[in-house]
Amino acid sequence: MSLPCPTHVLIIGYVWPEPRSSAAGGHMMQIIESFLQEGWHITFSSPAGIGEHKADLAALGIAEVNIELNNSSFDAFISDLAPDIVLFDRFMMEEQFGWRVEKHCPNALRVLETSDLQSLRDARHLQLKAHLKDHPEQDDFSRLFAPSPVQTFEHMADADLAQREIAAIYRSDLNLMISEYEIDLLIEQFHVPAALLHWCPLMVDKVPTEFVPFEQRQHFLSIGNFRHAPNWDAVLWMKTQVWPLIRQELPDAQLHIYGAYTPPKATALHNPKQGFHVLNWAEDALAVMSSARICLAPLRFGAGIKGKIADAMLCGTPNVTTPVGAEGMHGDMPWAGAIEQSASAIAAAAVELYQNPQAWQNAQQNGQALLQARYLQSDHGPALVQRINACRAGLEQHRRNNFTGAMLRHHQHKSTQYMSQWIEAKNSARPLTS
Repeated sequence: MSLPCPTHVLIIGYVWPEPRSSAAGGHMMQIIESFLQEGWHITFSSPAGIGEHKADLAALGIAEVNIELNNSSFDAFISDLAPDIVLFDRFMMEEQFGWRVEKHCPNALRVLETSDLQSLRDARHLQLKAHLKDHPEQDDFSRLFAPSPVQTFEHMADADLAQREIAAIYRSDLNLMISEYEIDLLIEQFHVPAALLHWCPLMVDKVPTEFVPFEQRQHFLSIGNFRHAPNWDAVLWMKTQVWPLIRQELPDAQLHIYGAYTPPKATALHNPKQGFHVLNWAEDALAVMSSARICLAPLRFGAGIKGKIADAMLCGTPNVTTPVGAEGMHGDMPWAGAIEQSASAIAAAAVELYQNPQAWQNAQQNGQALLQARYLQSDHGPALVQRINACRAGLEQHRRNNFTGAMLRHHQHKSTQYMSQWIEAKNSARPLTS
């Protein structure tokens, strides 16, 4: 009796994963680990260039394949590979390659790793810009941080980005959602069927029980990829408003800011006399987080859940953030630090936690409890695999139940297919240059 063939997964990456540069890269590696634990074979492909902090996929036994946009060479590649599951890393990859996957591997389960709702992040960015234009001197962002779900929908619904992203979600068989807030938004406001969504947050292997103690820690820390617009905005807010208020109370305090791909505009903010240190990429983010006393994450816009805050909890480092930073991360459980809505309140909370060992210890314990209750890979990895297997087992009926998705695939994929073929034909017709 022959053994069944192992499940083969093709991942089409928007970028090659960099788990030490971004939460998205870390989440992708957590998903990959969940698949490897099942003995599944994985091929990772991407049209992107190789980043300097790329994960060593080959060391995990994962095949790596470079693919091209708008090129029919992908058709032969996926036909030969014949994967059982295709995972699109962000909706742009589903737009580009979804019709090719459906044409050549119609029975493959199509899974979309959303990472976060980019259209939500974009809408919030536009709202912040409008707020700063209309109220340049106002420090209280409470109205910006607390719109109703209906108001959020109204800010998103007319945008081209939202229509593209929600269409990709409908076209996919299963969508991995990192934030419960975004699941609720999609179901209640965009009327996406719950059967298409699966909660898959950031994951941790285990919750530490011992940390560097309060007395042996010093300084404030902020960390995040500078290519991510919410992180850059947070750095600017800290530089101009938050950090000066902290220094008024703690004249010797230092803020260490780490981030991958640090641009010149960020290094220009480096000012040791102000205690404001821009220190580029951290070789070991958990090590620097573990030595800091407070993590600052004053995010004024964004989406998804925040890797830097999960790392802070993992290191026993209390954090001070905004409602956007804490969104989707703690449910009804106490926060691992403080959630504030103005520069003055963020500064006051940061100073209090920095100086109060008991409040600091309580915040650390809240972080441990959150990780244990909501983020264990031993819970979410098997749940993800189980959901995927259930979708595969009833795929025909699952797709029949998603008529809107079938309709969007019929129309959108045809237009995308013709555009892609036109681009390929145009590129192949270019004259050679000497």
